[in-house]
Amino acid sequence: MEPKATKELDFASGYSEVNGLKMYYEIYRPAGQAGGQAKALVLIHGGGSTIPSNFGKVIPLFAKNRQVIAMELQAHGRTNDRGTDSSFEQDADDVATLLHNLKVDKADFFGFSNGGTTTLQIAIRHPELVHKMVLGSALVKRNGVPEWFWGFMQQSKLEHMPEQLQTAYKEVASDTTDLQLMHDRDAKRMVHFKDIPDEQIEAIQAPTLIIIGDKDIITPEHAIELHRQIAHSELAIIPGGHGEYIGEITTIQPDFKENQLVVPMIEKFLDKK
Repeated sequence: MEPKATKELDFASGYSEVNGLKMYYEIYRPAGQAGGQAKALVLIHGGGSTIPSNFGKVIPLFAKNRQVIAMELQAHGRTNDRGTDSSFEQDADDVATLLHNLKVDKADFFGFSNGGTTTLQIAIRHPELVHKMVLGSALVKRNGVPEWFWGFMQQSKLEHMPEQLQTAYKEVASDTTDLQLMHDRDAKRMVHFKDIPDEQIEAIQAPTLIIIGDKDIITPEHAIELHRQIAHSELAIIPGGHGEYIGEITTIQPDFKENQLVVPMIEKFLDKK
């Protein structure tokens, strides 16, 4: 999806000084509405991704009814690297700083995959920012994925990265040679992934929608346990693979149709009083 204003949508983009980064962000909203008139939904992408590769199919749908704010995290897409290892905690602090810079005091959040883990860390570290959150295929415990996943991450090489994600990065990054750096940051973070403590998860008060695919890398048992731990949560297990329910770029099939996406379900959850 090429970002642009249309008759239906206003669009803005830019860079913000965020904890040593020049963080790239995009804002979409219904045409003619000022920022404060539309509810804010913050989208946080997964590992190896960009805004369009992760959310290109759903942004035009969400932005019909609300302000959508999306960013590219450290070393991803158009955002530079700060010369330190990536962490979910730092990503959470970076998103919080970006929203402060954009004068957003409270928002709904939708994080996918690694972005879901980052969203959870925002709810833990910056609860005052979170109205509601949607966790798409989020990992919080090492036992939430099959054991082979960890061996795969230890042996991960750039050539193992899906071609669609490599292409998506090269389409937007100012220096395409940094693709290796992005890969290495993400792989190292996963190799050293540690369980999020139960007491931190159980302290979350924000209403939460947990989504996975029935053929996801995240196990149903993990999603069910997370649902049990977050007091005000709902759980949806959707037919399909990792990110298929939002049209993530590696899942798109020739017969793709918008009505396969879970946008109406997410909006119903976000709009519920």
